[in-house]
Amino acid sequence: MNAAGRFARYLSTNRLKMTRTRRAILEEILAIRGHFTADDLLAHFRRRGRDVAPATLYRTLARLVEAGLVHRIDMAKGQARYEPMFGRHHHDHMICVSCGKIIEFENRTIERIQADVCRRKRFTLVEHTHQLRGHCAQCSQNGTPAARPRGAS
Repeated sequence: MNAAGRFARYLSTNRLKMTRTRRAILEEILAIRGHFTADDLLAHFRRRGRDVAPATLYRTLARLVEAGLVHRIDMAKGQARYEPMFGRHHHDHMICVSCGKIIEFENRTIERIQADVCRRKRFTLVEHTHQLRGHCAQCSQNGTPAARPRGAS
């Protein structure tokens, strides 16, 4: 099933309809490579001369996250970035607390350890998000004050 079909099924299950605006938002998100903010997406629509109400965009993003088509990455100060997940496999993130850069990574050992812990604790894992917060190589190299180890001058 394609992304639009999957989203339509999710909406139908929740007694909602696939509107032109919802479809347009989904299509734009699926065309994005990388991470984006809701404001980035609104600006994109405005540049194309398409009027999408911010409230509609935010509600649709939330529905797409619930449907598993988009992943929400919580950043500092209540901000969020998103990424399309349809047709992509699970991965985790390293987030630079200085510049906001997001680095994706995969590690089979971490995944095996998580599965083992769940099995031992008789815990049925439904989903998980693994985020490491720190300083990227560029911020560390540039000597960003927050990137210096505690106690360093």
